Amino acid sequence: MSQLTPVIDHAVINVDDHLDDARALFLRLGFQLTARGHHSMGSSNHLAIFGENYLELLGYEQDNTGAAKGLWQPPLGLAGLVWKTGDAGAAFRQLQACRLAAEPPTAFSRRVTLPDSRIVEARFCITRIDARRIPNGFSFFCQHLTPDAVWQPAWQQHPNGVQDLCGFVMVADDTENAMQIYAQLFGPEHEFSKMGGEYFLQAGKTRLRFITPEQARQAFIALPEDYAGETRMSALEFRVSSLAQVRAVLEKGDIRFSATHNRVVVSPAAAFKVTLSFRE
Repeated sequence: MSQLTPVIDHAVINVDDHLDDARALFLRLGFQLTARGHHSMGSSNHLAIFGENYLELLGYEQDNTGAAKGLWQPPLGLAGLVWKTGDAGAAFRQLQACRLAAEPPTAFSRRVTLPDSRIVEARFCITRIDARRIPNGFSFFCQHLTPDAVWQPAWQQHPNGVQDLCGFVMVADDTENAMQIYAQLFGPEHEFSKMGGEYFLQAGKTRLRFITPEQARQAFIALPEDYAGETRMSALEFRVSSLAQVRAVLEKGDIRFSATHNRVVVSPAAAFKVTLSFRE
């Protein structure tokens, strides 16, 4: 029996050395972003903080290429699925029991200026899932040692009205095979549901979905040009307070989008190689 509970902590978009461009784009998309942070391991980021989870734009500054570039080698775009844990050591032991562990837990930090101007260290401890089992990306468990350095109410207000990340979508020719690593990780007490060729797991406020390329096309999710059938992290879905608010922000930011009666979709070409879907 797994001791792990599936709750998605955050999604990571790999922006490589394009942090400035990514920040400017996601501001136009209507996200409030934190000031640039610099991890003790060499990478840098901007965050969009929501209610239970958040979005991370992760990359590195050009003068820090040597220190940070070797930390990950995923493609540009949606590349990281991060799970919550209250104990990174216990998560590592569970990964070992499932034969999915990588290196032991790693601690790191970054300096943060809070809305009240206090400067604190945001501290984390993570344990990674074996990278050989995560095609085109990475996945790990994150223990927030200083959660108040991340979830500040002043940072949770977004011009586009986003309240939470409610969907994380992976595309694969063989969805049953693609979801097996997470079924193995969380055990039968957290079973995936199936609808057609789609498998999904409710992970806190976020639904992890595995869909086929045909289902992706029906959902206006564009596949990467180099897609060859292997699992690909492809789309993020957001719960918003008002679709009219989303449309107004996107129009002001000169962002192209498509809209139906119940959602607004921004294509990867306009969102750093990630499909973004907004719904009430």
